[in-house]
Amino acid sequence: WTKTFGGTNSDEGNYVNQTLDGGFIITGETRSIGDSNGDIWLIKTDAYGNDEWIQSFGGSNRDIGYSVLQTMDGGYILTGTTESFGSGGADAWLIKTDVDGNEQWNRTFGSVDHDYGYSVQQTTDGGYIIVGSTWISWSSFYDVLLIKTDDEGNEEWTQTFGGSEYEWGDFVLLTSDGGYIVEGSTGSYGNGSFDIWLIKTDGDGNLEWTQTFGGSEYDWGESMQQTIDGGFIITGWTSSFGNGTGGNVWLIKTDVNGNEEWSQTFGGDISDVGFSVKQTIDGGYIVSGETQSFGDDSTDLWLIKTDNNGNEIWNQTFGGSNYDIGKSVLQTDDGGFVITGF
Repeated sequence: WTKTFGGTNSDEGNYVNQTLDGGFIITGETRSIGDSNGDIWLIKTDAYGNDEWIQSFGGSNRDIGYSVLQTMDGGYILTGTTESFGSGGADAWLIKTDVDGNEQWNRTFGSVDHDYGYSVQQTTDGGYIIVGSTWISWSSFYDVLLIKTDDEGNEEWTQTFGGSEYEWGDFVLLTSDGGYIVEGSTGSYGNGSFDIWLIKTDGDGNLEWTQTFGGSEYDWGESMQQTIDGGFIITGWTSSFGNGTGGNVWLIKTDVNGNEEWSQTFGGDISDVGFSVKQTIDGGYIVSGETQSFGDDSTDLWLIKTDNNGNEIWNQTFGGSNYDIGKSVLQTDDGGFVITGF
């Protein structure tokens, strides 16, 4: 089945998770409901994609949701970016809701400049870990931002990572040793213009190691998951390797210390991007993204299934004559897959 959610303006789904009752929770941005500049959108559906409730959060400026998950108490935690509240510019935004999507509390993090929250996880102590990016200065640009909060969203510590160029934090996970692993992109380190960046910290956010992946051109990370062997799977796009001058989907497998075990590229001669990756129950991987090389006209949502070594088993495109993109994918309880995008 497919379902659409939206009104007369632009509405986007950025992240989807399955809920304890077998349904789905989606966050993104709506310009059809609330303020026309953009509000965070939270949609709860049943197992067939029928909406059970919809909530929006925001003010008079642009507010976007990038990540959502169900919390230990059955409610939801979402992170994103707000230009309506906080200290100025844009701030990272953390919103806690009850099981029906009613706001229980919210917290903003940032300075008078621009700060973004892109990924959130609940920690073993009931608190939260957020990764994003923070503006440093015109000489250092953006750094990766890592924030740890308690269970009420109060900041416990903040760490930044970066050099003299742009750095971006896209995804954060808890590791089995009590630390954190961050996936992002770096312009300061590595081999080329931008490289995919993997950062490992201890439980207090102190740097333990980093790894970069890339060539002489632009390479960008979008998503990561820890694999059943303790390593990591990363997707994004590469202009350094593959077939296309505009970039190909890139899939990288590492060991537990971030050392590359293998990588694969997918795409044609135009532009193809991987936005989300998950390990599947058969040990392989599922990637969602966009393709301009295959499918109908313009850009289509692209779904790629691989074996455990990243070799393609099948791929599917979804879309029509205009722009269609898959921002988040996961395997469902029945062995299928659910994708959200716009």
